[in-house]
Amino acid sequence: MQVILGANGIIGEGLAKELRTNYTSEIKLVGRHPKKVNHDDVLFKGDLLNPEDVNKALENSEIAYLTVGLPYKSKVWLRDWPKIMQNVISGCKVNHCKLVYFDNTYAYPQDTKIQKEKTPLTSEGKKGKAKKIATQMLLNAIEAKEIKAVICRAPEFYGPDKTQSITNTLIFEKLKADKKPKVLLKDDVLRTLIYTPDASKAMALIGNTPETYGQTWHLPCDDHRLTYKGIMKEISKQLGRPIKYNRLPSFTLKIASLFSKNIKETLELLPRYTIDNIFDSSKFKNRFPDFEVTSYQEGIRNIIDDYEIK
Repeated sequence: MQVILGANGIIGEGLAKELRTNYTSEIKLVGRHPKKVNHDDVLFKGDLLNPEDVNKALENSEIAYLTVGLPYKSKVWLRDWPKIMQNVISGCKVNHCKLVYFDNTYAYPQDTKIQKEKTPLTSEGKKGKAKKIATQMLLNAIEAKEIKAVICRAPEFYGPDKTQSITNTLIFEKLKADKKPKVLLKDDVLRTLIYTPDASKAMALIGNTPETYGQTWHLPCDDHRLTYKGIMKEISKQLGRPIKYNRLPSFTLKIASLFSKNIKETLELLPRYTIDNIFDSSKFKNRFPDFEVTSYQEGIRNIIDDYEIK
């Protein structure tokens, strides 16, 4: 049995499909309101903040994938991520279950250095600190040999279906609604984005490769990075028409944050939108050279088709 903890986000759903296609027919989906992805999924209704629920969810399980998403609030992240990680570590330990943790780059410093698996977790943002605490708890458990675990880390998402990210929200969802797209701060710095189906497939591969455990892995991204200007140019090319967009300067966002809680919660991430963001996934590509990484051109085409953008 392989278990997905927090199963109904875009990564969890993609993971359930990939596991069912290539690895196992015994899949359990865990969440407060879990829904089947495959026809034969086992559903478990539980709260990851409740240690008894986590322990019971992991009974008779070989591998657990932690893909839960929390409300986008710093206060919630600082309060709940350590609790969830402790519950999952304890549950895996009791049930002799391996853990695959899906992490993001919030704890990385927001500078121009190339991000690699050994990049220090030194973010000063509240969400970054929450993720650092959770990750360090897991690293300590791995080092102490309490459990077998692996960390899979990904940069910002872009992708089809219900992918949630700044890029999807400000560009593709705006186009879908026949509105002018927006980009944050600068449109001439390089972005590293991960195509969400690639993230799910790569995580399933790592989780089912025994020698990957005890390590951190950057999930695979296209190395031919684009700026937001380049992304908009590619969209224009594929749609066969010029796409105009607005660039949101910092003072506009700071004023907007006074009236929008969502924008206020995003402010700590703004420095990474003023510089080249280079997330290196060469470790994964060297270990799994046959993995086909989706190009930005193909990913953009798939989103346009999925969103039915004309």
